[in-house]
Amino acid sequence: MILIGQYDSPFVRRVGVALTLYGMAFEHQPWSSFGDADRLRAYNPLTRVPTLILDDGFVLIDSHLILDYLDGLVEQPLFPRTEPARHRVLKVAGLGCGLADKAVSLFYERAMHTTISPSFDARCRIQIGAVLAALEDDLAERAGPYWFGPISHADIIVACAWCFVTEAHPGLIDPASLPNLNRLSAALEALPAFQANYQTFLPPT
Repeated sequence: MILIGQYDSPFVRRVGVALTLYGMAFEHQPWSSFGDADRLRAYNPLTRVPTLILDDGFVLIDSHLILDYLDGLVEQPLFPRTEPARHRVLKVAGLGCGLADKAVSLFYERAMHTTISPSFDARCRIQIGAVLAALEDDLAERAGPYWFGPISHADIIVACAWCFVTEAHPGLIDPASLPNLNRLSAALEALPAFQANYQTFLPPT
């Protein structure tokens, strides 16, 4: 398999981490959706990452759909197969994806527009703050090192989103005010699977 995209994207990184935790061999092509748009478009007409090329040449796009495919290949998926565990993990993962999406949108609003929309900027910041507060409160009720016992896709995307927010938007959040999320992120970043799939944030050119 070939994973296309740079690891400073929380969505690319979550796929890389999952592949590594699953022990699945893959090649990583750190193409940018901007600088490498033409060759990326040959595989993905949306010109977005992550893009995963399977061994038979079939192409999958969208991190959630890619993970759904990968989960189907293993006995112990990082999204549980049974309820109620499944929808509980999906809820936290959905909030983590939303956090990442809003942080990415805010970055592009600030980086690519000469005149920034104050209302859009404020809306993104409010959404980011509200999601972080909700995740912090939920995580405070958990007893173990991870959200639901064993590590799951929920833990992974929240940590990947946290990393992106703190690197792409320095000062936007105060880690000391979110001690549970800060602890979870630090614990996950220390894992070999996270360290092997990390890239310092590089603004697109």
